[in-house]
Amino acid sequence: MGSFGAHEELQLLMLLVAAAGLLLLADPLRIPYPILLVVGVPTVTLAPDAVIFGILPPLLYSAAFNTGLRDLKRNLRPISLLAIGLVALTMVVVAVTAHYAIGLSWSVSFVLGAVVSPTDPLAATSIARRLGVPRRAIAIVEGESLVNDGTALVLFKFAAAAVVAGSFSFLTAAGDFVWTVLGGIAVGLVLGRVIRFIRYRVDNPPLEITIAFLTGYVVFLPASAIGVSGVLAVVTAGVYMGWHTPELTTVDTRLQGDGFWAIFNFVLNALLFGLVGLQLQPILDQLHGRSWEELVGYAALLWVVVVVVRFAFGFPIAHVPRWLSRSLRERDPTPPWQFVSFIGWAGMRGGITLAAALAIPLETDSGAPFPDRSLVVFLAFSIVLSTLLIQGLTLPAVVRLLKLERDDLDDREDAKARIHAVDAGLARLEELLDEDWVREDTAERMRGLYDFRRNRFGARLDGSDDGGIEARSQDYQRLRRELLNAERSAVVALRNEGKISEDVMQRVTRDLDLEDSRLDV
Repeated sequence: MGSFGAHEELQLLMLLVAAAGLLLLADPLRIPYPILLVVGVPTVTLAPDAVIFGILPPLLYSAAFNTGLRDLKRNLRPISLLAIGLVALTMVVVAVTAHYAIGLSWSVSFVLGAVVSPTDPLAATSIARRLGVPRRAIAIVEGESLVNDGTALVLFKFAAAAVVAGSFSFLTAAGDFVWTVLGGIAVGLVLGRVIRFIRYRVDNPPLEITIAFLTGYVVFLPASAIGVSGVLAVVTAGVYMGWHTPELTTVDTRLQGDGFWAIFNFVLNALLFGLVGLQLQPILDQLHGRSWEELVGYAALLWVVVVVVRFAFGFPIAHVPRWLSRSLRERDPTPPWQFVSFIGWAGMRGGITLAAALAIPLETDSGAPFPDRSLVVFLAFSIVLSTLLIQGLTLPAVVRLLKLERDDLDDREDAKARIHAVDAGLARLEELLDEDWVREDTAERMRGLYDFRRNRFGARLDGSDDGGIEARSQDYQRLRRELLNAERSAVVALRNEGKISEDVMQRVTRDLDLEDSRLDV
């Protein structure tokens, strides 16, 4: 990409200002920010692999890192069927539709099918959590999205290679597929263990966070270089490191890391959706031979196809395995139709589809332009936009219509964990009573604090609280926050008067902030 001139710099400034404005509007409008970010923005030319290699690795790593291994294991069957079976079925049905209804060649049709087959949980799960959808439904949607990224991008790799090379061998592709999948998982595990070994010996929060940030690239690039799935390698390493990180990090590292990743993921997702708008104008310019009515019709047809395929596949995978297995029926009864319907409507497309579309090569091996590339990218963008706008904006109404009820699993497990922590604290207190530095009055204060916490969380767990314990807790929190606010103001005033340094002020106010954050527990 060439250097920017004054005109391009002004466009970039306008893009940043527009993006910031849209992000500010997203929260008061209660609209997931990706929906607002897929609007038209200035034109910038982007290399096809830039998104895959530059943006995708840390996003995939972060998503995998925060995915609960327990929920993946518990929902392995529906996640596997959706992430592998549904992705393959969607690719095939979209390819058939694109070939016969739109007139794309078979090879290009399969590229389009692979591009639009993976889902993105970003908008769906943010809405679902706010509206109280059962946790298992959210876990399935999130787990499906994590695994189907790898499936879809592996299929995309082979479909695009067939177009670029001009030939396709099923046996060769099948062998390469197995090598790509198993090799990617193996690379992720090996490099994950190496990174874990390094992280265990590092006690420097900024350095540890930097290593975590680079892990996606460190895993993705070698995997891609040897011809295996970089996506599956990153996902594997992310899940592995997410499981082991608590034993590798300090409180400071975790607190700083949480802040870093929250901002980084927000900015990177915004950038990814904004890049589609950057590419949109040149793509539309290349579609001047087709009418708007024709393009909108194609986009609407494909949106209907991906939605219908998802619903058509969802209900059989919920019922057929239980019809075939009595033990499964007894162990895991068939979910209600409302549960399956939510998962069907939550199948929105997002970042992975956009990244794959932008990664379509510009030319084939013969030097000819990639056939119908602009149309494929436009249709992929249209499906992302359609799912985000139609399904994303209507999902709250759909959840209310389905009358899905919030389960109390998270609340109960939260209370159980806190009670367990209280018991561990009390047990350790008893062990330390004989130490010279443990005063009896201090130990008694600690017992009172822990006893109150056990009663409070025990009431939450068994539902026996009549409101009295929680009311006392709320009153205490309110008083303590008033006092902490006074302390904070006094420290800032000392800084303003020049009596303490900026570093001292930040250190003291951070301690006060941490204590403030603990009041909620």
